[in-house]
Amino acid sequence: MPVSPSIDIFCRVIDNYGDIGVCWRLARQLSEKAGPVRLWVDDLLSFARIAPGVDPQASVQTLDHIIVFRWDEAAENPAQPHAPADLVIEAFACSPPETYITRMSPGQVWINLEYLSAEDWVESCHGLPSMQANGLRKFFFFPGFTSRTGGLLREAGLLEARDAWQSSPNARMELLSGLGIEQEWLERLRAGAMLVYVYCYPQAPLPALIDALSQQGRDTLILMAQGIWPSALPDSVSGGCTVGVRTHEFVDQATFDRLLWSSDLNIVRGEDSLIRAIWAARPMIWQPYLQEDDAHMDKLTAWLARSPYPVDVHQLLTAWNRVEAGTLIEALDRLLKPEVFSHWETVAQDWSERLALEPDLATRLVMFHADHSQTR
Repeated sequence: MPVSPSIDIFCRVIDNYGDIGVCWRLARQLSEKAGPVRLWVDDLLSFARIAPGVDPQASVQTLDHIIVFRWDEAAENPAQPHAPADLVIEAFACSPPETYITRMSPGQVWINLEYLSAEDWVESCHGLPSMQANGLRKFFFFPGFTSRTGGLLREAGLLEARDAWQSSPNARMELLSGLGIEQEWLERLRAGAMLVYVYCYPQAPLPALIDALSQQGRDTLILMAQGIWPSALPDSVSGGCTVGVRTHEFVDQATFDRLLWSSDLNIVRGEDSLIRAIWAARPMIWQPYLQEDDAHMDKLTAWLARSPYPVDVHQLLTAWNRVEAGTLIEALDRLLKPEVFSHWETVAQDWSERLALEPDLATRLVMFHADHSQTR
């Protein structure tokens, strides 16, 4: 087997941007650590919103040295079949095409990249093989927060780039100005107004958030991408202070990261944005993807249990996800007091640095391939 394996990643877009967001970051990181990477995606329109260089009509294209296939029937040409890569990654159990699987052999390492979870059972299932009907093995690979999991997505130099951005007095203002934020709010932010970035699901209690922020006696700007919230939210004025709400056009992943780096409080959803908010090292509220039987609350509880966050943060995130406006307002009121918020900032910074000491997801995937390509 080659030292640097070739890699195929298969992605079906279910959650608009979360699935492709993870796969696109992973593809770019693997291309720096291993051999050539091919990414198969069934929804190029969603892909193009986070990677503007993508042509939604192209059946095959190259972007950042990665070959991108539109994953449909036309991608599998019987006359010129694609040879399977050394490392085959199906994201979130999407399964490669049957015609592709029939060409696979024990020479390939086949991985089902699972969803991120902090639940205890993940450690015992991570890396386990599953025998397939054709005699091949498919391995379960769980991203996670401990050394006994697959780790977290993190590109080389990310935290250093974040620190340089956050230490620049003009970087945030130039970014916000480029997104259309008016001069009045830029001046308020320079004078100490709070910036809250919101990337949530539609059931989130944003009106309660505005009520809580309006009680703080501090100008606050809420910023979010267009279409995140289904209806307009007016500015709120209370006690001479204003809570403003502004939207911007959808941005690429690099700009999204910088928005998280620039904000005082980040509200994020799903998997990819959770990890990016952790690396931003700012106070944050997380909204897992809504699941039946409150399974998303189990994920939230497990994640909070592994976090170093104090009990007020636990109460805040639980209230946010259960849409309990009263509890949310009370918890946020306590957390936004300057001395308490400063502690929250320190805890977020320390946890980000501590998690970054572990090998990242792409590195662990390459290591896993190296270990298992020799033991078939």
